[in-house]
Amino acid sequence: MYTRETESAGGVVVNTRGEVLVVSQNGDSWSLPKGRVEKGEDNLATAKREIAEESGVRNLTLVKQLPSYKRFSIGKGGKGEDTTKLNTIHMFLFRTEDTELSPTDPENPEARWILKEAVADLLTHPKDKEFFHRILFEL
Repeated sequence: MYTRETESAGGVVVNTRGEVLVVSQNGDSWSLPKGRVEKGEDNLATAKREIAEESGVRNLTLVKQLPSYKRFSIGKGGKGEDTTKLNTIHMFLFRTEDTELSPTDPENPEARWILKEAVADLLTHPKDKEFFHRILFEL
């Protein structure tokens, strides 16, 4: 079976109440906002664009770059993994004063602010949960 490797970028976005932004993918799974790096775009620009598309949050202050990690895509229906797509995910930590959420990406129909202590429990992919546990102390 052929595995295609892709590059994505996104962010951990924390609002002034200390809540973290999470987004629904296809209405059947939850993740941190992120998406594929487009040609001619750097990781930071991708992260900001994807956060805006998936949540409507545009007022972002970069705090720092976070570690990157690899994982397979979430499988159909939000179950398991799609081992044909291996994604390297580059992440950034952002702060925002925005609180209103208005996703414009039809593949990400819902966004929520969640208490940071509850984020890992909501995330669907085990690698996303593992990543969030590793960086939780930095929030």
